Amino acid sequence: MPKAKSTSSGHGFGTAPVFLAAISTILGAILFLRFGYAVAHVGMVGSILIVLIGHAITIPTALAIAEIATNLKVEGGGEYFIISRSFGSMVGGTIGISLYFSQAISVAFYMIAFAEAFTPWFGWIETTLGITPQTWMISAPATLILLIVMLVKGADLGVSALWVVVVILGTSLLVFFVGHPLEAAANKDIFATIEKPDNFFMVFAIIFPAFTGMTAGVGLSGDLKNPRKSIPLGTLTATFAGMVIYILVVIKLAYSLPLQDLATNQFAMGEITVWSPIIPIGLAAATISSAIGSILIAPRTMQALAGDHIFPMKTVNAFLQKGRGSSNEPVNATLITAVIVFVFVSMGSVDFVAQIISMFFMITYGSLCLVSFLEHFAGNPSYRPTFRSKWYLSLIGAIACFVVMFQMAPLYAFLSVLTIIIIYLSLKRGHDEEDDLSAMVKGVLFQLSRRLQVLIQRKHSEVSPTSWRPSFIAVSSSSLTRLAPFDLLRWISHYYGFGTFIHFIKGLLNENTNTEAKQKLDLLIQQSKTSRAGIYVDTIISPSFKTAVAQIVQIPGISGMDNNSILFEFHEDDHEEILDIVDGCKYAAYVNFNICVLRSSERHFGYKNKIHIWLTPGDFRNANLMILLGYIILGHPEWKESEIKLFATFEQAEMTKQVARLNQLIEKGRIPISQKNVQKIPFAKKKTTYESLVSTHSEDADLVIMGFSLAKLEEEKGDFFKRFKNIKELLFVRAGQDIAIKEAAI
Repeated sequence: MPKAKSTSSGHGFGTAPVFLAAISTILGAILFLRFGYAVAHVGMVGSILIVLIGHAITIPTALAIAEIATNLKVEGGGEYFIISRSFGSMVGGTIGISLYFSQAISVAFYMIAFAEAFTPWFGWIETTLGITPQTWMISAPATLILLIVMLVKGADLGVSALWVVVVILGTSLLVFFVGHPLEAAANKDIFATIEKPDNFFMVFAIIFPAFTGMTAGVGLSGDLKNPRKSIPLGTLTATFAGMVIYILVVIKLAYSLPLQDLATNQFAMGEITVWSPIIPIGLAAATISSAIGSILIAPRTMQALAGDHIFPMKTVNAFLQKGRGSSNEPVNATLITAVIVFVFVSMGSVDFVAQIISMFFMITYGSLCLVSFLEHFAGNPSYRPTFRSKWYLSLIGAIACFVVMFQMAPLYAFLSVLTIIIIYLSLKRGHDEEDDLSAMVKGVLFQLSRRLQVLIQRKHSEVSPTSWRPSFIAVSSSSLTRLAPFDLLRWISHYYGFGTFIHFIKGLLNENTNTEAKQKLDLLIQQSKTSRAGIYVDTIISPSFKTAVAQIVQIPGISGMDNNSILFEFHEDDHEEILDIVDGCKYAAYVNFNICVLRSSERHFGYKNKIHIWLTPGDFRNANLMILLGYIILGHPEWKESEIKLFATFEQAEMTKQVARLNQLIEKGRIPISQKNVQKIPFAKKKTTYESLVSTHSEDADLVIMGFSLAKLEEEKGDFFKRFKNIKELLFVRAGQDIAIKEAAI
């Protein structure tokens, strides 16, 4: 997170400057020059719809700003401060830089529009003075004067000027509204448009910049006495006032002027006013006030960026951060802004740049709405705004921003997003240690997981045998020295299920064992990250392996679904753990867990291309789990070249009956293995042993899966696990649940 703090409380303004900066930017050049065009091309209803859609973006943004501003101690930097303190310095810096350029270039845009206000007098000037005037002849000197005044006098004069221009702006609108409609405009159809009108989204793209000014007052955050009060009140009041005025202007234009006049005369509003010159004067007031609003906030955004050390060089940050006087007036940032403004004013036209500006404003607004939406779900106890919006309004605003961006101008939207990505990656190179968004995203995921787990528990019902999914717990005291159980668990939980790997530490819980557990957990997390395992890792401290298993089989599943299976492991050369595993199997059986016991070797699953499954008459309950596990393992990329073979062995006397039963299961899809991969082997106990039979056919297999009986295992004290010496990796399976296989699921 950014560390720098403002060193001054600024000018100590109240709510009025926030409202004035916002309303003077909202009621700008588009209102006077292009609303008539909108009514002519999409009709009165279409124009009102544009206003409503535009405010479906701006109102949620204004509400989000109000909400976040009442939770934070808002300092200098306005929108940038809010985003950076919520999203993190890198994302905040990225959007802050794009926002700054939008604000700075907006000054040039408004000053060129200011020059347009004088075009009605261009004919008189040419006739009287013999000079052919150009708009740059007005915009360039006017910009120079504005910048000099702002550099010398700063925000005090800017806010004073806002009072004057807003009064002029209000007067021009009042004169417009009391004007009489032309007779030719009587009885107009509210859906009427000119012939061959521009399409709706083209008109929307032209009109939308009219809605981008509502956050102008937020940029004064560092100069406000009480920003937590002034920002919500001033911003929301200006936003709703602007929406009402826009709708009234649309209705007045639609009922007062012919469509053709609205389409061809950008100063058509003057035809129905009591005094027509007031419209160019109002346009001049609107554009100069918007320019003042932008020139007030752009340098402050840059100053805040530098204060947070966003720019790559310390000297650059120190230069731009420097302010003047007790109010910390951003003189150096204003100088840089002046250079940028003059560059674009000198071009005379900023059509291309204006569209990019709109895109960056949309990204800013979308981000603000997204912050509010995420904060609603993150459940962060420190997020306690005194004003609360609704999560669905913020979500609508965020979605609308990004959708409308690509509807307005797909190419410019793509370029804007690409620029944002480049800026972010550039800033990230110098701040590798920072992890933006992680805390908020972690909070959101936590809340989603919490709600899902509660919902799953409330909706809990017996799992259908055909919808079974593996939710495994693996427990091992040799987690960091024998990787076989870890690898097997990550293969099983790769796509179809969930895995929890627990490292067992024998002993009593005390300071030393707790420290050891934390160290082991760090190593396990790194191991999981390195192997790209999609499993959850943890540690458990318990007096014995048996007590550890007794605890483990009772804990709820991390995934939100109940754990249903457990995996034990021992090395083929180390039989000391077998008795503990047998006891662990008993505890797991008490809770109806499926039990898997892996006997690992130095071969470590060989080349991972042969899986052999052995089926006996006593294994039909285990068969589906054994086969399903084989297919699940086969689904991991490391086993993609592998194949499964099923060996069904029956005593000679039962061969015909058992083969018919097996064939029936295969035909019905209950055992989804083709006949060619099933080998039926007669078994004569007097002539050979089951062990030798398995060794003969599966000695070169990379993984052999077979069933076991818990009662027989206890009776033999685990001797069954010691057999099959020629087989390397061997997975013993006992199904504790009723599991069915659907062919379509494989």
